[in-house]
Amino acid sequence: MSVTEMIEKAGVVGCGGAGFPTYAKLRNGVEYFIINGAECEPLLCTDRFIMRNFAANVVSAICAVNGEIGAKHCCVALKESYGEEIKALTSAIEESGAPISLHLLRSFYPAGDEQIIVYEITGRVVPSGGIPPDVGCVVSNVATMLASYDAISGKPFISKYLTVNGEVKNPLIVNAPIGAPLTECLSLAGGAAIEDYCVLLGGPMMGKIVAKEALTGMTVTKTTSGIVVLPPDNRLANIQRMSVEHMSRRAQAACIRCSQCSDLCPRNLLGHLMEPHKIMRRLALRRNPEELPLDDEVVRSAALCCECGICELVACPMELQPRRINALLRKRLSAEGIRYPKGLGQKKTHPFIEMRKVPTGRAAARAGVYKYQKRKIDAFAEARPESVVLPMTQHVGSPCKPLLPDGADVSRGQLIAASPEGKLGSSVHASIDGKIEILHDAIRISSERRGG
Repeated sequence: MSVTEMIEKAGVVGCGGAGFPTYAKLRNGVEYFIINGAECEPLLCTDRFIMRNFAANVVSAICAVNGEIGAKHCCVALKESYGEEIKALTSAIEESGAPISLHLLRSFYPAGDEQIIVYEITGRVVPSGGIPPDVGCVVSNVATMLASYDAISGKPFISKYLTVNGEVKNPLIVNAPIGAPLTECLSLAGGAAIEDYCVLLGGPMMGKIVAKEALTGMTVTKTTSGIVVLPPDNRLANIQRMSVEHMSRRAQAACIRCSQCSDLCPRNLLGHLMEPHKIMRRLALRRNPEELPLDDEVVRSAALCCECGICELVACPMELQPRRINALLRKRLSAEGIRYPKGLGQKKTHPFIEMRKVPTGRAAARAGVYKYQKRKIDAFAEARPESVVLPMTQHVGSPCKPLLPDGADVSRGQLIAASPEGKLGSSVHASIDGKIEILHDAIRISSERRGG
């Protein structure tokens, strides 16, 4: 069995983003195999923990994968401020004799964006509407490589490392079975340090705010990256609570046409035709984003947005929400099957691209979370839930279908669901021993029910 087949069999998906099935990204004939260790979001420390503690495993997986795809250049991209991580990786590379280099990046946001990393390392620009293989590159996350190491060792992807940070008593890294309750991960950090709070799933720039009551019933998935506890009146919560109608009215009344959102947009700086200020001007003439015509070239450019949040959290002096408007338009475009033509409107990179990089600390400060940014998190715990709920959609592609009947006994690591044959997707394995219960769009496994 090939390395790619082992990774597919184990159900490995990208741990640093939307959950694209890893096997489908690994392509022969690429020139660069780039491992992303830049940890894009402020506050999240999972990749740094992995590089410090599992550097040899990560290096071993990189060598195995690259031995199959045959990239001429293989490197790990991480920030130059990551001293211990650089030391650990350097030692692992030297001990293995692996032909892997380290590429050190400045501490800016979004350094971990895959198109930014491709440009930083190769000087090549992924065309607008394109993907890294279009310029001879494959990008994979450090945590994905750790999962790939397990896959090559015969272990399926059944647990996830994630950061628990913010207003908690003991910030830490948790290794949780996929499907574990998020509340259990939070309890391992000593629980919330404040009585009233909300929870950020992911990082402050791109994550999703949920009320503390909504956390009950939510579980760890293959793409869960972090849990951050915040005061309920923080800036991020206030923005995400804002209705579409309110956002539209504010755009009509307050947008001063300054174009700073476009000036700092990472995609615009790469030469893509992504100009959020023009979309906001269109919105000012309408009641809401639903009224914007999808045959308008400016409106269609929303498909290029990477939703990094710089436009609304850092750039806009009027605190408007271009990112959320773009996200709504992207959903409409996707629902209509409208794809952005590859390379349309592509320009040269902006001459001020280096000067307009947003320091990570500044991004954290503008998001209102700087007080947590400088924490070094070494504490670690493993979650051991008695019950897990595994969604059938944790990845890009077709949803999984259960392979076993309701009430079947399963063992940890056993295959229990898979996407239809021939379709892009990923398999799901039992993350604990127990008895399964088939739900509408998930499978519950309860260890206390096993054997009746």
